[in-house]
Amino acid sequence: MHHTEKYLKNHNPDMKHNTQHTAAAPAKPGSGRLLALDILRGITIAGMILVNNPGSWGHIYAPLGHASWHGLTPTDLVFPFFMFIMGISTYFSMRKYQFEFSWRSFAKIARRTVVIFLIGLAIAWFGLFLRGILSDKTLAEAVFSFDRIRILGVMPRLAICYGVGATAALLIPHKALPWTVAGMLVVYTAILLLGNGLEFAETNILYIVDNAVLGPSHLYADTVDGVRLHLDPEGLLSTLPSIAHMLIGFICGGLIMRTKDNNLRINSLFIVGTILTFSGFLLSYGIPINKKIWSPTFVLTTCGLASSFLGLLIWIIDIKGYRRWCRFFEAFGINPLFMYCLGAVLSIVTGAVKIPWAGAESGMISIKGWCYSAVLMPLCGDATLASLLFAILFVMFNWCIGYILYKKKIYIKI
Repeated sequence: MHHTEKYLKNHNPDMKHNTQHTAAAPAKPGSGRLLALDILRGITIAGMILVNNPGSWGHIYAPLGHASWHGLTPTDLVFPFFMFIMGISTYFSMRKYQFEFSWRSFAKIARRTVVIFLIGLAIAWFGLFLRGILSDKTLAEAVFSFDRIRILGVMPRLAICYGVGATAALLIPHKALPWTVAGMLVVYTAILLLGNGLEFAETNILYIVDNAVLGPSHLYADTVDGVRLHLDPEGLLSTLPSIAHMLIGFICGGLIMRTKDNNLRINSLFIVGTILTFSGFLLSYGIPINKKIWSPTFVLTTCGLASSFLGLLIWIIDIKGYRRWCRFFEAFGINPLFMYCLGAVLSIVTGAVKIPWAGAESGMISIKGWCYSAVLMPLCGDATLASLLFAILFVMFNWCIGYILYKKKIYIKI
């Protein structure tokens, strides 16, 4: 993601002599600086790492788990919040092209899309490779494990949504974007209703398309009420509402950039947030809120909450100047995709690499398992608390690396 200030300062004369934000120097109202956007980005990345890395998946507190099928938990908010922020950042980055399509701009969009997608595939392959090489598989079998690699996932979804959304932002008049978003959500609603898309079953159109096109070995398998299906939460058809999701963030980015006054910015964000949130909850009586199929009501509700939360953070951070509390999240917010990838790789390593431990039946246990079972469980005396503590410590370890980059002003753009 592009650093927010880089784009704002180029278009706001009040910022040209004040280009480095610090936690101790509050921004003046109307200065145009939005540290809040970096903080929201950092909160979502830290949240994604936290919920993805409990000490034990069998022992997690309810708010730190995804809804089994229909419903919404705090954990279900982190990925859509990040998608919303990506839309805002895309508005900032496309501004340098004057929102006019050219082969030069399209080439840059395509290149970044491919890079992000390939990084996602590389992480998925690395997990298969490491687990294979540490088991009884040969080196060749571990290396060439492409027949079981998950093609879609968080990074590929981000890549596709960025690529399609950014291109659409250069081709479609911005006044027509809300209608484009509405049309995409209406089409997807029809697909769900006509294709049994609201049921976790083999007759679900999302399941049918993903298994027919990609094959079950390349999909994430989920279990709901004891039924296990390869119904990928980042599947092909559900990418359509995800693109609409990103475009809502893009539209909100326009609302932010069209005014220099932060009070007017938060008014716009709160209005949009309220309308979207209430629309999502009201429509959920017909189309339930469901992250795993990225239902239209999930798009509306989470975008609405993200818009309102961003407005709140702008008021706290950029207007009132309360910044000391948010230093922690800056380390995640300035290098978001890198920090997410770092967390994913470290999670694979700690879960796959095993060390000797007499307490394990086989005499070997993963690094993660040892930390949870041998250290945190005896310390806490409670399995769920120990699981949460492991997740917190894992976030802190990632933060230490991010903080070094932050202090050295190293920005790794993907």
